[in-house]
Amino acid sequence: MATLVEQKAAIGAISPFFIVRDLSETIAHHRRLGFELRFAEPDEAPFFAIVGRGGAQIFLKELGEDVPPMPNAGRHPWAAWDGFVYVDEPDALAAEFEAGGIAFHVPLRNRDDGLRGFEIGDPDGYILFFGRPV
Repeated sequence: MATLVEQKAAIGAISPFFIVRDLSETIAHHRRLGFELRFAEPDEAPFFAIVGRGGAQIFLKELGEDVPPMPNAGRHPWAAWDGFVYVDEPDALAAEFEAGGIAFHVPLRNRDDGLRGFEIGDPDGYILFFGRPV
């Protein structure tokens, strides 16, 4: 008989949760990256939203000036990313973003740690790495 440790349940995806200064500006930024607005509440003046593209999604919440965004890079220089987005073809996605006029925080490259990809920053300084192992 298998124990609970031996029986491993499948895990789907994980969604980072970012506190943002201006929810509508952040949603617009992610839409330029091809993300869709999957949820926003309340209808009349949203302060919470979910944006996603494929299996990747991000929870966004605007809490007012008393609770500012806190990207990892601002806390420690070695913690540059706030999310790793696995993509099969980082070259194709980088070309799509470049054609769309998206500014790269760090351009497409092979990194010393064996990853190939690029970084995109958002209006609050959150950094997403889009890539995969080489």
